[in-house]
Amino acid sequence: MDTARIGLIGLGTMGAALALNIAEKGFDIAVHNRTTSKTHRFHDAAGDLKPRITPTETLREFVDAIARPRAIILMVPAGKVVDDQIADLVPLLDDDDLIIDCGNADFHDTNRRATALTNPFLGVGVSGGEDGARHGPSIMGGGRREYWDRVADVMTAIAARAEDGTPCATWMGEGGAGHFVKAVHNGIEYADMQMIAEVYGILRDGMGLSSTDIGDVFAAWNDGPLQSYLIEITAIVARATDAATGGPLLDVILDAAGQKGTGRWTVIEAQRLAAPVPAIDTAVTARNLSSRVDARAKGEALFGAAPRRLASDALTLDHLAEALIAGKILCYAQGFGMISAAAKDFGWALPLPDIARVWRAGCIIRSTMLNDMARALSDDADRNLMLAPAFADMLRGSHDGLRGVVAQAALHGLPTPALSSGLSYFDTMRTARGTADMIQGQRDYFGRHGFVRRDTGEAHQHGPWADDTPPIPEP
Repeated sequence: MDTARIGLIGLGTMGAALALNIAEKGFDIAVHNRTTSKTHRFHDAAGDLKPRITPTETLREFVDAIARPRAIILMVPAGKVVDDQIADLVPLLDDDDLIIDCGNADFHDTNRRATALTNPFLGVGVSGGEDGARHGPSIMGGGRREYWDRVADVMTAIAARAEDGTPCATWMGEGGAGHFVKAVHNGIEYADMQMIAEVYGILRDGMGLSSTDIGDVFAAWNDGPLQSYLIEITAIVARATDAATGGPLLDVILDAAGQKGTGRWTVIEAQRLAAPVPAIDTAVTARNLSSRVDARAKGEALFGAAPRRLASDALTLDHLAEALIAGKILCYAQGFGMISAAAKDFGWALPLPDIARVWRAGCIIRSTMLNDMARALSDDADRNLMLAPAFADMLRGSHDGLRGVVAQAALHGLPTPALSSGLSYFDTMRTARGTADMIQGQRDYFGRHGFVRRDTGEAHQHGPWADDTPPIPEP
């Protein structure tokens, strides 16, 4: 006993995969699960890694199996389960034993735990699904830097490696910074997936391509600037055959997208930070609308089906690829903008170039484009990514494709909420004089809120409204 380098509680899909990864990288690990039989089944199935894994039946036995000062990973469901597990664990620990929550926690909960606990505490975002956890995830550390340094050897050893060999694991900042970055990652993931789904819909309903042909299109795109994990698996999913019917698998999958809440957390926090993330916002909304299966069927019966076939010369595959390139850049620009806003608001480090590098491998949104993003953010970490020279050039070459896709989709009833929001964001961000002057005039008229003059810069100005006109209170 007292020999394991680290401990892990929670042998669900992700926890079991992470424990095997740790053992495979040469670290002795103690494991514990609330259901003892699950612990022993896991150990029995560990094969050549069994000597490095110590299965335990009680928390006391688990704690005693870990070398001091202890480091313990929690891989249990987010929320109250984490709090309950910590409450059971703390009485058995020494004051300097480190607790590491590697689940999908709300970063506000992580902030609270980091403040309330007397034990050292880290909140670590882990992305990559089961395969990533087993063979190399993207790891986003949050908490005091000295606590991260205590386990950095383990975290970097088990992390994915970028093409240049750099481990995709680093410290993001104090408190809940790691879980915050993971939430924004998931928000970008929502938007990226939604844009891909919208293009799939155009290929299927607008161009009449078969699932196999659609898979071929995405496979070809994966050899170019769109190369990414999500494009790669889109091709695989589109080409898949259903064993029961012999037809395309997509034809038997109900079009109602699930979600675990992290995208919603991102949108809510973006509003609090006044950080615009319209692509993520519309992607979350689209998932919510997808669940309204019966209502959508009634709408089609009442109004007729919205999607209509495109003319053969309306759009090309190049236009669709350009739309995805532009949409991806704009989505990431919004995500990194939100992270930058959080760094200022919370006083966190949140190094944008390092975050881009950590996302290059292991995580769901990994793509070759992130190499260029890391370089662009290194040049000016506060710059909107769409204004960075390399990405400005890419947008100049792709935004017309995005505009054409959105326009033709609108004319033919093909829903493109995320792509449309990306285009609106792009047009807004290149319009020096927008239309909010009208909003400010209205606000001054009914509420005497005042405005700033464009010509002199004077603030607290008012229009020529009658002084005796009583203001209408804001709702």
